[in-house]
Amino acid sequence: MEAVLNIIKRKLINPLKYNHIKIGLRSKVKWYGNKYGGFYLNPDLLSDQSIIYSFGIGEDISFDQSLIENRQCKVYGFDPTPKSIAWCMNQDLPANFHFYPFGISNKSGKEMFHLPKNKDHVSGSLVLQDNVSDKDMVEVEMQSFSDIVKMLKHDRIDVLKMDIEGSEYNIITDILQSSVEIDQIAIELHERFFDDGKDKTIQLVNDMKHNGYDLFAISDSYEEVSFVRRDALKN
Repeated sequence: MEAVLNIIKRKLINPLKYNHIKIGLRSKVKWYGNKYGGFYLNPDLLSDQSIIYSFGIGEDISFDQSLIENRQCKVYGFDPTPKSIAWCMNQDLPANFHFYPFGISNKSGKEMFHLPKNKDHVSGSLVLQDNVSDKDMVEVEMQSFSDIVKMLKHDRIDVLKMDIEGSEYNIITDILQSSVEIDQIAIELHERFFDDGKDKTIQLVNDMKHNGYDLFAISDSYEEVSFVRRDALKN
């Protein structure tokens, strides 16, 4: 039901509202995943050696499965949400999909996590917004990006995908300041959660550009955006 409601909502998008989100570079694109949980990527930058970090799983691994099926990529999935952890533990996950029951934050340790108001929904958030409760919370395990890559011993990542319910605006700086080389970064934007959401998105896009990334794909909902590292296209 949560997925259906989101699809219906996205059909009502007014493109003029999102004229601050614009393609900065033309690149080959392919959609990976289903209509609700997918993202555009440049398929030419993927291979069976590719490392994928997928932050925010919920109960939908269509994006991850599509990459595994199409490119035999190695996917590392992360989600601290109790409902998502339980769902993943009960799935026959692909051999190339490795799930970790914690999320990404600016620091490692326990944090209070807001659970959805609608108990039929899955997605919780570190950010207090309309879809989550200010009273129904749970303590979850979070890890910083630097601690995650250190644990997994990765010094480069082919794709980093984030669908983390509004935390993307706070976390992107740590990712960009890391020494880890990342070819593509796909983000679901949640600017609708914030009064200054448009300004947050503009700042994020500018930060990406200043760190060598160009926006090359935007979904029909204007929420899923994909960036490519300019130097990756030169190789």
